[in-house]
Amino acid sequence: MTLQAVLFDLDGTLLDTAPDLANALNRLREDRGQTALTQAAVRKVVSNGANAMLTLAFQQSPGDPDFEELRAQLLAYYLENLASHTRPFEGIERLIEQLHAAGIAWGVVTNKPWPYTQPLMMQFSFASPPAVIICPEHVSHRKPAPDALLLACEQLQCEVNRAIYVGDHQRDILCGKHAGMDTIAVGYGYIDDNDSHLNWGAEHSVTKAEEIWPIIEAYLP
Repeated sequence: MTLQAVLFDLDGTLLDTAPDLANALNRLREDRGQTALTQAAVRKVVSNGANAMLTLAFQQSPGDPDFEELRAQLLAYYLENLASHTRPFEGIERLIEQLHAAGIAWGVVTNKPWPYTQPLMMQFSFASPPAVIICPEHVSHRKPAPDALLLACEQLQCEVNRAIYVGDHQRDILCGKHAGMDTIAVGYGYIDDNDSHLNWGAEHSVTKAEEIWPIIEAYLP
């Protein structure tokens, strides 16, 4: 198998978005006279999206009277400052350089909605631009369903077994498995204290982004 593409989850895998998400959440808490949550507390839930963040911060769940108002304001605050403190994880920029030099396409497959993903990705300049970006709006079923990875491969004109998916959540690994794609589970992302990237059944596991390239090299002729 000759590798043609490497696909990344976004939050917690490619970019460390937690600081800006935490700032938006704490701004919302400040509006309501509450003290700020620690970055560490927020990092543990951001992979599960705005709903999980609001549950952490306000003990609010979908269907509660104030939930939709809180959610709308949280997302508005986040959109105002998408990339003030967000950075690629250490080693990611070098990894993209290595992929570019090897002629391997790369892209993003995320559950983050397009209105936030697209302007966020515009803030970063890598050695090569992403060849594909797939968000929930582009498919009928979001991860862990395989739809997004299958669409990414279709747009890349890449056979599924010639791509690898990299992610920091079990849903990412399940998505890859459902698509018939090899996966890399990363341990540097947003993982709950009671979980481990080693438990998800990925073909490969790493603790830092610098460990991804040697895995990729093993797939090259």
